[in-house]
Amino acid sequence: MAKFPAKAKVVIIGQGGIVGASVVHHLIERGWDDIVGIDKSAIPTDIGSTAHASDFCFNTMHDQMTIFTTKYSIDFFEKMGRYERIGGLEVARVGDDERMEELKRRVSSGKAFGNRVRMISTAEAKEKFPLLEESVIQGALWDPDAGLVVPRSQAVSGELVEQAVETGKLKAFANTACTGLKVEDGRIKGVETTRGYIEADYVVVCAGLWGRLIAGMVGEDLPIMPVDHPLTFFKPFDEFADTRKEIGYPLLRDQGNSAYMRDTGDPKTAEGGQLEWGYYEENAPRMCHPRDILEKEEARLSPSQRDLELEEVIDPLERAIELTPILGELGYDEKYSFNGLLQVTTDGGPSIGESSNVRGLWYAEAVWVKDGPGVGKIVADWMTDGVTEFDHSSIDVSRFYPFQLDEQFIHDRCYESAFKIYNPPVHNREPFSKGRDLHRSPFWEREKELGGYFMEAAGWERAHGYASNEHLLEEYGDRIPQRENEWDNRHFWRVSNAEHLKMSDDVGMINLCHFAIYDVTGEDAAALMEYTCVAKVAGDTPNGKGIYTHFLDNAGNVRADLTVLRLGEDHFRVIDGGDAGNRDFVWMKRLAEDKGFTNLEITDRRTDFGCIGLWGPNARTTLQKVVADPESLSNEAFPFAAVKDISINGVTVSAFRISYVGEQGWELHFKLEDGLAIWDALHAQGVTPIGIETYANSRRLEKSLRLQNADLLTEYNLVESGLQRKVVKAADFHGKEAYVAMREREQQPAYLCTLTMVDNTDAQGVARYPVGICPIIDPESGETLIDSVGRRSYTSSIAYGPSVGKNIALGYLPYEYCQVGRELQIEYFDEAYKVKVEAVGCVGLYDPENLKPKS
Repeated sequence: MAKFPAKAKVVIIGQGGIVGASVVHHLIERGWDDIVGIDKSAIPTDIGSTAHASDFCFNTMHDQMTIFTTKYSIDFFEKMGRYERIGGLEVARVGDDERMEELKRRVSSGKAFGNRVRMISTAEAKEKFPLLEESVIQGALWDPDAGLVVPRSQAVSGELVEQAVETGKLKAFANTACTGLKVEDGRIKGVETTRGYIEADYVVVCAGLWGRLIAGMVGEDLPIMPVDHPLTFFKPFDEFADTRKEIGYPLLRDQGNSAYMRDTGDPKTAEGGQLEWGYYEENAPRMCHPRDILEKEEARLSPSQRDLELEEVIDPLERAIELTPILGELGYDEKYSFNGLLQVTTDGGPSIGESSNVRGLWYAEAVWVKDGPGVGKIVADWMTDGVTEFDHSSIDVSRFYPFQLDEQFIHDRCYESAFKIYNPPVHNREPFSKGRDLHRSPFWEREKELGGYFMEAAGWERAHGYASNEHLLEEYGDRIPQRENEWDNRHFWRVSNAEHLKMSDDVGMINLCHFAIYDVTGEDAAALMEYTCVAKVAGDTPNGKGIYTHFLDNAGNVRADLTVLRLGEDHFRVIDGGDAGNRDFVWMKRLAEDKGFTNLEITDRRTDFGCIGLWGPNARTTLQKVVADPESLSNEAFPFAAVKDISINGVTVSAFRISYVGEQGWELHFKLEDGLAIWDALHAQGVTPIGIETYANSRRLEKSLRLQNADLLTEYNLVESGLQRKVVKAADFHGKEAYVAMREREQQPAYLCTLTMVDNTDAQGVARYPVGICPIIDPESGETLIDSVGRRSYTSSIAYGPSVGKNIALGYLPYEYCQVGRELQIEYFDEAYKVKVEAVGCVGLYDPENLKPKS
């Protein structure tokens, strides 16, 4: 074996698994060299999840990133000659209508994001999978691209590493454990191993089940947990004897029973002559912290394969026998069956990207085999270019706030996620029950007394509506439809739309304490903020002014959407959405370091300040009743976008005249401990509490306002998003050169448009109120719209607007379809609905001239 190097450009920890192998392959493909890969055991791994994985790939998710990484991985495996594109079935049993609807939803998501799944009849399902008891199912989904990595992803990992070594750009060392990481001044410097220390500019952690232990070496944690996954085997199954096939029948997923099944092909192949039946525990998942995983010499099979008692799965197995009776006819192989450890996460997404705290330390954790090569490409592109093909906010490890990396929080959220790996279908608005009540507004008790219907965002409890406002339905009920379909109505409260209308007629207050707030102060504060922001926020921008602006990524596309208040020459306050806050906080710190802006501080003030939005035609007259100088709130004295301190019942409030709900009013920012007094003062004036539903969804859509990480993505630029300024500022800013080049195009490939549903009645005569993502389709061709650079059209936001009386959606349309009045279709649960283009660009349907906020 080669001598262990003293230095490398990149060290990969966990070289033996499919993720580590894929990362090194793609780094070399992007021009990287001088890479050292280490693994605590063999290469390819004999102890990680890759060593025991079932190795099948389905591509039936509901998000763009996962569908991309899975599709890329399938194609990658196939190009290597290591994939059987055998196809796969997902079935819905008789009586399980929820699962049947979920299959239809997956078909629509597939059309949005580019897979080829479709619904098929029970007879077709039986024809494709003869072991199926047709009378047990009511329908099925067919994924023609599903299949199996052959002979094993473990073997593929070995081949990729061998190829990388042969290039001379990788040196791989098996049986070499990482024992420590060296960090200086917030940057990775090297890796301590059982073979000695190696200096490194970059370290990529692909340690799978052990990733949290590596993160712990620099005082970090990752929001992931290993969980038992029972895999059972039945034999002899000789259907494909002498065929040399690794798999003969398509894959079968019975997710209503939280299970799957596949054959292992010809008995003469390595693992052939069996039926594999796997299960994901729905009632009592068995998790295991990485520190409690056995060492190799202690385990009967391997550290990632734990003993399984048949009693643990007997009930779902009996249900499986109803669907595929052959399982009851073959012999159970107790010796070969086991609990395989895989990883679940706190929010369903992996942990990928550069550490929030240590520059040069990268993670690629909680990745399944079906996404391994795709994630390898993502990591390599990200490390090389700073950008990825699709927006990576949903997988970025820096999306997590520090409280979300608390060990108990990780345990509780992962435990809840473990129940839902396969079943039940997870609703778009599904709330967590664990990890709640961590952040409450200072007036939470008041909201509770009012019967707040609480959901959570970024750790903050937010009422979506209030039971105390149910009486408003008597006044506005004729303008607010009943949602007859349970899915459309789930986690929605009809009173929210009544509150929406009440605010527009009078005045309402909205709890906005979830805002992520950061103060940037010091000599270099102005220079940093001017460089990060597209809009001019420093220079001759006066103190006391708020500016709506954006951050761009390296390619000049939209990375962040936020507001900056200039509070002093060297004092800026960033007001950000709760969902995006920590990523943008980390981004500002990284840019400050990269640009050499050292004379400044960026301070997290999320729990220091709170906010109430006071809006409606009577906002000014109401606020004037509780301030010392009512005339100071006049339109002339307090113009739109101004920021001034006012006093409400003796409490100092920073009032920012802005509106995200299309009405006159202010954001009232205050020290958190003062919030109750402000709430009480406003409530005493008869101000109606309004749930966050109005702010985040219904009025936002009526005003065609964009949401970061939904409507604003790094696939699109500000011109396409309809948010470009008339002129580009003279000062340099991050992404400027690329952005200016895109602005100079004669037209953009796509524009964000506002659509309304012309008809929302389904085949059963039920009015539908869509939630989630729907593909946007050309009614003539029946195909999803695709722009000139290959981006697919789907609804990035959708909600019912009670002031407009229609379902409203936002979505990017190819340039040639951007005509007001043009009729298209969206698809929801595999049914088509007619929609009309109402606006191209950022033009609201409610008060399109935007006069109300400035009144």
